[in-house]
Amino acid sequence: MGPIFSIEDFVDMLRRRAGLIAKVVFLGALVSLWYAARQPRLYQAAEVIQISQPKIADDLASSTVEGSSARRLQLIQQRLMTRDAVLEIIEKFGLFADLPQLKTAEKVALMRESISIEGVAAAREGFVDDGTISVLTFIAKMPTPEQAQQVAHELSRRTIELSIDSRTELARETLTFLNEQEVSLTDDLNTLEDNLASFRTANNVTSPGDAVFRRSELIPINGGLLDIARELIEIRRAAEYATATERPATAQRMQAGFQEQLDTLEAQRVLLVERKRELEASLEISPEVERELDGFARRQEQLQTSLDAIISRRTEAEVGLRLETTHQSERLTVIEPAVLPEDPITGGRKALAILGTLAGAMLALVLAFIQELRHPVLRSAAQMHRETGLTPVVLIPVLQTEPKNKLSNLWRRARGWRLT
Repeated sequence: MGPIFSIEDFVDMLRRRAGLIAKVVFLGALVSLWYAARQPRLYQAAEVIQISQPKIADDLASSTVEGSSARRLQLIQQRLMTRDAVLEIIEKFGLFADLPQLKTAEKVALMRESISIEGVAAAREGFVDDGTISVLTFIAKMPTPEQAQQVAHELSRRTIELSIDSRTELARETLTFLNEQEVSLTDDLNTLEDNLASFRTANNVTSPGDAVFRRSELIPINGGLLDIARELIEIRRAAEYATATERPATAQRMQAGFQEQLDTLEAQRVLLVERKRELEASLEISPEVERELDGFARRQEQLQTSLDAIISRRTEAEVGLRLETTHQSERLTVIEPAVLPEDPITGGRKALAILGTLAGAMLALVLAFIQELRHPVLRSAAQMHRETGLTPVVLIPVLQTEPKNKLSNLWRRARGWRLT
């Protein structure tokens, strides 16, 4: 410890260096008071919102807004912290009005540092983390309680509005896209049907409905030809029988009647045969034309399948948009509004001043000890014995003559008390 080996030595040091210690403690107290007075007070306010589940289950009416809530809220947070959005909040509540020297970029940086958003993940279902957020907390640290409450509430309100707008806009864009796809596929299908009709006309190919009708028409024609052939056979046999059994005059008269019937039936047969040939010719298709028709059929089937899928998804998108506009899907609700903070979150100025004064006192003791080390002097018999091993026989105190002035006498006594 150098010259300090006992409590008496420490007390003697305090007595000798009282002036230095008092000056340092006084200066430390002044600096502490000045620093504490310059420290700004910060108040903290927090508002909590909850991400509620849809009122209608997805199995009954699914929403077109997909993806985890954490990712959507992250995008909303990025939009919330943009330069323009931050400047709107600063201008709306008159933040940093007492600091006109700050630049716009500095205000934006300070505002971003004063804001924090914390999310709490929802409980997992099984072993899969679906990225769902259950609670979102907005924390604002501002110089005044009113500003802290206003900023926290404004962040919460903007987040809810951005969430509603983004979900509604996404559902509306999805529905618009599906409507456009439906119109496009319908036009393609109509164009394909027109091309198919033109191809059938150019190649004299009947449509599937006409082909079925013509095949059905062939059935009675074939039946009619069979009936005519049977009647012809019966009439010819009757004519042969009449020739063999009747008298020549009677047989000749009957042959004339039979011949008239045969001519009539033959005319009918010729008419039916020509109609049958026309129908069969219209049903005959060349291999090239058949391949083209197969290509048209496949393309038509693909377009129809795509159109059916788009119509189904468009119907779901209409339901999803209705859910978003009526707030029946996932929504954000305030469960703990921001309250006016009563106490600042920064340390008290009084405690800071006391700590600064104590630090000044410690510094004063350190400086006094350093002064003792720089001027080592044997001031007592104990120190003489400890340093040299010799015990002094006589101690001669400092002798001074009495001054005539009593004030000077008191000053010299105080000075002698410090030097002893």
